[in-house]
Amino acid sequence: MTAAKKTTLGVIIGTRDFFPAEPVRRSRQEVLSLLAALDIDAVILDEQDTPMGAVETWEQSKKCAALFRAHRDRIDGILVILPVFGPEKGIADAIQLSELNVPVLVQAYPDDLSRLSVEERGDAFCGKISVCNNLYQYGIPFSLTQEHTVHPSHESFKADLEWFAGVCRVVKGLRRARLGAVGARPNLFNTVRYSEKLLQAYGISVSTADLSELFGPAEKLADNDTRVWAKLAAIREYVNTSGIPEESLRKMARLGVVLDDWIAEHEVDAIAFQCWTSIQKNYGINACALLSMLSEQLLPAACEVDVTGVLSMYALQLASGKPSALVDWNNNYGQERDKCVLFHCGNWARSFFDEVKMAYGEILATTLGSEHTYGSISGRAKPTPLTYARITTDDRYGSIRAYVGEGRLTNDPLDTFGSRAVAEVPNLRELLHYICKNGFEHHCAINPSLVANILHEAFENYLDWEVYRA
Repeated sequence: MTAAKKTTLGVIIGTRDFFPAEPVRRSRQEVLSLLAALDIDAVILDEQDTPMGAVETWEQSKKCAALFRAHRDRIDGILVILPVFGPEKGIADAIQLSELNVPVLVQAYPDDLSRLSVEERGDAFCGKISVCNNLYQYGIPFSLTQEHTVHPSHESFKADLEWFAGVCRVVKGLRRARLGAVGARPNLFNTVRYSEKLLQAYGISVSTADLSELFGPAEKLADNDTRVWAKLAAIREYVNTSGIPEESLRKMARLGVVLDDWIAEHEVDAIAFQCWTSIQKNYGINACALLSMLSEQLLPAACEVDVTGVLSMYALQLASGKPSALVDWNNNYGQERDKCVLFHCGNWARSFFDEVKMAYGEILATTLGSEHTYGSISGRAKPTPLTYARITTDDRYGSIRAYVGEGRLTNDPLDTFGSRAVAEVPNLRELLHYICKNGFEHHCAINPSLVANILHEAFENYLDWEVYRA
């Protein structure tokens, strides 16, 4: 399952009257054609608004800023195009006056060595340095293309734009994220404590619910309720439920209906759920399958009320458009220094697996009984590229910190239960030392993609979080 919101960029084309006009005209068509091919919308001055729809003077900066403000709800980021040595002050003024506070990507055209006459040269190589100098002076964070100068037709610029669109999605999504915390954290689980106030300072809000607010309405739903029947059918279609007691499945369906209602009422983007032991003792099932279904539908759902864990899942999903999972860094893999076992009782999204079935929670069943723990998702994750990430609130220093990195899930032998995988992570031992020394949780979010560079840029450059890039 893959879905990513369409990105809209405000586009500024820089010009100067003593440089040739033709490269400016040509750049407009080249860039707009590329954005359309990548399904990225553009907000840009019309050629009737300013000469060639470009920006140079104070008046043109004001026109550009006014246009961007009029589309502020649409614009996810700003793309600065320099076909020539652009007007560093005019570009910085336009961005500052727009008051958008969105990511900015600066591109510059390369010159042709055979065309360096006064009539043909662009000098954008130099102009990019000047524009970036002004953005730095104005306090405007910005991003750079891989190459200092790059033509829009080059594959690396296409990759730059796709990367930048991901950065924009992550920044915009996290600055307005609404998270749900359903139930209190398990009493013995201090590891998932976090600061709501620190999250709120970055625009991330948390709505809470007591489990009784869900169990009560769920118990009152009749088994023949049409919504319960629809949810029951969806569960059976989602995962192989052979061997699971009918009553357990009906309890899941009733709770799923009520949970869906709560999510819709509070308009949350992701939830962290108390998955043990109240739900087993007071309602009689595991919530794993319901959480897995939500994650597969691109509404990340974490267990153990790990709010910053589900925020990490959401960030990965924003970057990749694919479902994430929350895992334990759980076991060594023999003597392999860069491999380990990832595990959870069973709430990973179905798309992580080739084959999967519903089971009972084998660990919880040792004390609670299998009859009260049906609902876990049991399967071995298929081999895939991997990005892992973890966000945490550091209350001792009043900051938010994170680590990100990449690796892969392998097909190495693994004989165990639950949602599980073998991961190969370069420099794993160094990463684990960092996690332990810096007080991170044992939970980590994973995603079947390679988007660590997107998260690193979004977290560090635009959200101003401390980031360890493994």
